[in-house]
This record gives sequence, structure tokens and C-alpha cells, in this order.
Amino acid sequence: MRLTTVQILAGLLLLLSGPASAQDPALAQALARKNGCMACHGMVHKQVGPGFAQVAERYRDDPTAPGRLAGRIRDGSVGTWGRVIMPRQSQLSEAQAKLLAQWVLVQPPP
Repeated sequence: MRLTTVQILAGLLLLLSGPASAQDPALAQALARKNGCMACHGMVHKQVGPGFAQVAERYRDDPTAPGRLAGRIRDGSVGTWGRVIMPRQSQLSEAQAKLLAQWVLVQPPP
């Protein structure tokens, strides 16, 4: 199934407008695929950058992690996982970056 940009944005608005902000994993994964996240990150194991499950494991008990990861998604980073450079993803809105960060952080342990 291929989601259009309008469907993704509509889903994001629904998710972010609810009091519980319960996210739809399929929507977040579609956003990750659409923006090329899967080219560098595996679901579980390192490809170029760490696997999403590895990121979740490292930050699982950190209450500030969602905001910091969303910032790293949008602004990029270097040195957090060795010498690998995380390029900035400035085409993502803050809401999209937060959705992706929250989705990454709920991945099961590797």
C-alpha cells in the first residue's frame, strides 16, 4: 500500500491532535521509508547508522530522548554512534520528526 503525502499529513494531524497522541506505527514507518531513513538504518541492526531497535535500547529510560532525537533527525548529528554522520532532514516538519522519534523509541529490543 502506498500512502500519499496528503494521507500522511492527515494522519499526522489526527495523531497529534488527540490527547493521548497514540501513534500509528504503519504511518510512522511509511514516513521513514518516504524520507529515506531505511537507506541508512535497519529496523534492528546497524547498516550505515544504528538500527532503530538499537537507538530505542540506548534511550529507553531517558525521558528527554524524544525531543533530543527529533532535533537530531531535523538538524543532523555526528559522533553519537561513532564517526558516522547523520545528515540533517530539514524537509521534515517538527511534528514529523517528533513522530519518527517516538516511533523509533518504541521499537522492541534487538
